[in-house]
Amino acid sequence: MEAFLAASRDGDFAALVAILDPSVVARADEAAGPVGGPVKVRGARDVARQALLFSQRARHARLAAVDGAVGLAVTTRGQLSTVLTFTVVRGKIVEIEILADPERLRQLEVVTLDRPG
Repeated sequence: MEAFLAASRDGDFAALVAILDPSVVARADEAAGPVGGPVKVRGARDVARQALLFSQRARHARLAAVDGAVGLAVTTRGQLSTVLTFTVVRGKIVEIEILADPERLRQLEVVTLDRPG
């Protein structure tokens, strides 16, 4: 997650592709989708392109335990606004779930693991 966050913050496309499985799937709920609808993106290059769109928000992301699993939490004006959870297999990210629906976020236990920096 640290490598994903660093590459997203730096806008490093090659580093993102390197940590993603070639058949990675990223899913965003309706609230996280860019046009107000759910989004599903497949493949390392396409998911990396989407992650680069996240680069500005990544500056506000922190490593977090999300329902006991490591993920990322994004805060906006002091409020939790987006959570990313990851499935990693053999050192590569194979799935990313992006949640921004306020109702779904309230149902999660999110504990940040690092400090802003």
